[in-house]
Amino acid sequence: MKLKNHRGLIFLMLLLLIPLIIDSNYLYSTLVIIGLYAIIVQGLGILMGYAGQVSFGHAAFFGLGGYSAAILTTQFNWPSLLALLASVILPGMIALLIGRQTLKLRELYLALATLSFGILVHIFFNEGGELTGGPSGISGIPDLSIGGFSFDNDLKFYILVWILVLLLLIGIYNLVHSRTGRALCSIRESEYAAENAGIDCARLKLQAFIFSALLAGLAGGLYAFFVTFISPSPFSFHTSVQFVLMAVIGGLGTFWGPVIGAAVVVAINELLREIVPILIPGAGGEYQIIIYGIILVGLMIFQPKGLSSITQYFRLPLRKELKTGVK
Repeated sequence: MKLKNHRGLIFLMLLLLIPLIIDSNYLYSTLVIIGLYAIIVQGLGILMGYAGQVSFGHAAFFGLGGYSAAILTTQFNWPSLLALLASVILPGMIALLIGRQTLKLRELYLALATLSFGILVHIFFNEGGELTGGPSGISGIPDLSIGGFSFDNDLKFYILVWILVLLLLIGIYNLVHSRTGRALCSIRESEYAAENAGIDCARLKLQAFIFSALLAGLAGGLYAFFVTFISPSPFSFHTSVQFVLMAVIGGLGTFWGPVIGAAVVVAINELLREIVPILIPGAGGEYQIIIYGIILVGLMIFQPKGLSSITQYFRLPLRKELKTGVK
């Protein structure tokens, strides 16, 4: 990246230093979850925003990463760092196996195939017996330790996760502006035209699918070490839908979209959890879901290109000034 393109990253880094002044484990834990979701949505952004493929099965890859780390550390006594590496590799290998077949499908059929895969994996988590712990899950997951340094509190984990988010943002920026990124964009615009131009669309779509699965597995492994307990509930179809919503709300094919989308969706969930019981005493979770849906639909109606497109309203006056010389 050129120096001028670092301004946004520098701003984000400074913004992330603000919570360090506030001693709040709740704030740290919320930011960790946002960071983990942002990692997943970055992969989905490549798959959906550039390769033009829709997946409703990424909660399965997220869960496979989490369960891999949990099982290897609690049942096989693997070192946490090695288990984290395995939590990245396993989803990637499974994505390679199923991607060869599912990516031959298009549009609605591809979405249904990934949805079916996600449901099957979620059933496995629930019915896996002693291996997965069934509905009760797996507890006693050790802290993540790298070179003798243990990430044993929320603050340390917060710093680790957001360093990874920043590194991935830089890496994906360079990928998108490379020859491969331009080829992916051409597939999104017209797969037929890309094929006629000599681009191996099947290979690139498979690589994008595997890459997104690797990031989901990484987030899943980190999630397991962060909460030190894992169960099937966070990896349901509802979570897959949320990931897709984060990608769409943030803005497909945009630099800041994954971070913005993850932050907005998590913030809405947290605010509704606190506000709805106050506004509607005795209200159950169904009211939260209804209000949550209305907010998301409103966002998609008024900002169909994603919230990251809001920046164009700030750039436009500046561009006019530069062109006309009038303030």
